[in-house]
Amino acid sequence: MSILLEMKDITKEFPGVKALDQVNLKVREGEIHAICGENGAGKSTLMKVLSGVYPVGTYDGEIHYGGALAQFRNLRDSEDQGIVIIHQELALIPELSIAENLFIGNERQSGGVMNWHETFRRTEELLRKVGLTEAPGTIVDRIGVGKQQLVEIAKALAKDVRLLILDEPTAALQENDSRKLLDLMLELKAQGVTCIIISHKLNEVRYVADTVTVIRDGMAVSTLDAKAGFEEDDIVRDMVGRDMSHRYPERTRFAGDLLLEVEDWNVWHPEHTERQVIRDISFNVRAGEVVGIAGLMGSGRTELAMSIFGRSWGRNISGKARLKGSAVDLGSVDRAIKAGLAYVTEDRKSLGLVLDESIKFNTTLAKLEGVSTRGVLDENAETEVAERYRKALGTRTPSVFQKVGNLSGGNQQKVVLGKWLFTGPEVLILDEPTRGIDVGAKYEIYSIINDLSAQGKGVVMISSEMPELLGMCDRIYVMNEGAFVGEMPASEASQERIMSLIVTE
Repeated sequence: MSILLEMKDITKEFPGVKALDQVNLKVREGEIHAICGENGAGKSTLMKVLSGVYPVGTYDGEIHYGGALAQFRNLRDSEDQGIVIIHQELALIPELSIAENLFIGNERQSGGVMNWHETFRRTEELLRKVGLTEAPGTIVDRIGVGKQQLVEIAKALAKDVRLLILDEPTAALQENDSRKLLDLMLELKAQGVTCIIISHKLNEVRYVADTVTVIRDGMAVSTLDAKAGFEEDDIVRDMVGRDMSHRYPERTRFAGDLLLEVEDWNVWHPEHTERQVIRDISFNVRAGEVVGIAGLMGSGRTELAMSIFGRSWGRNISGKARLKGSAVDLGSVDRAIKAGLAYVTEDRKSLGLVLDESIKFNTTLAKLEGVSTRGVLDENAETEVAERYRKALGTRTPSVFQKVGNLSGGNQQKVVLGKWLFTGPEVLILDEPTRGIDVGAKYEIYSIINDLSAQGKGVVMISSEMPELLGMCDRIYVMNEGAFVGEMPASEASQERIMSLIVTE
């Protein structure tokens, strides 16, 4: 295979930070090339250099594309050469139709007049290529995230893509949608499209990638070839710079007295009032115990967690809750917090954090009375609290005055945890606590969970990653269609046993 892309000695600096340090990358024509690395390693920065987001002159080094020196001044320059990047945050306009999104800025027109017949014809052709049957006039907001991701790829194909770059393309997708997208990448490869994929999901990398380049601390540290064979542990070791054969930190397991008991919990949908979402669920959590909840997307795990946490989701909620043997009122978020519950949402960017505000602001947000006197906020106390949790959780940041939106995913998750730890909870419900963060940051989050357990806190852990549940939990409840269909000690659990409960109940 000939070399389509070669990036030579790429160095990119920001004030006080060297984001890329003489990175070299070769991508062969017609291959799928994965780029792996921890958050902040420089993966996205490298792709922004390639696509012209960071234009020629703002970095050192050279880009050779199709055998010629490439000097991209902007995104349009790279797209004109067939390089299209799809970012993790989708760039579709929800209120417009699929057809309008596919050709925005690339309109099918003559003399300034749109040719809608040609636009719709070409849209249908592109949608078939990516496996969608939606009508071209369908409003994007009315289709799911998985289909929106396929629309983004169709949009790239509309630009005669030669090199397609996908940045964490499956981060927000269910397993079925993820597999469809990965299979589409393999189809595009068969059609001659070269792909670069940035992903934390190493099982997906092994499924599609011909070559893997690992970036650590702004430097390319290794390149692995699928033909020669490689394991996930090889990638992990190169990503974090240490052996991670033990991906889950050791913990002395113990289960103390009962902390939280939930009995006969029932919840109806807030809008579809005839639909019961949670059915007769009962469970308990002991002091020092990590209890997992396994289940497929849509099984009701998040709805259960949010309904328990101050009835923040659902209607006609019924059931009993006891904390340390005494009945507790969970009728509002404020009362749930005062009772000793905390809930770390799966959607930290929309529901867990205020991204435009500082670490200091976010850390104290759930317990402002803890840094106030007679209703007046004490900014010095607020800074002291934020600094305490920054040190305790190992949040990597220049200061607590840094905007949360500028942090990596793992460090954002630490800020969310700090916010809830400041409320002094007895039980923490963690909903997908490691979603969208790299393996090194995952290990740090696992260590924090173990520390909470050692302090006698109760932890409820919802996760779509079964190895994570098996590696971290003492007991696992299995959920399907709004009900618990099984419970087992983690020592007796396996992925096969969990899945058999889900598909047979």
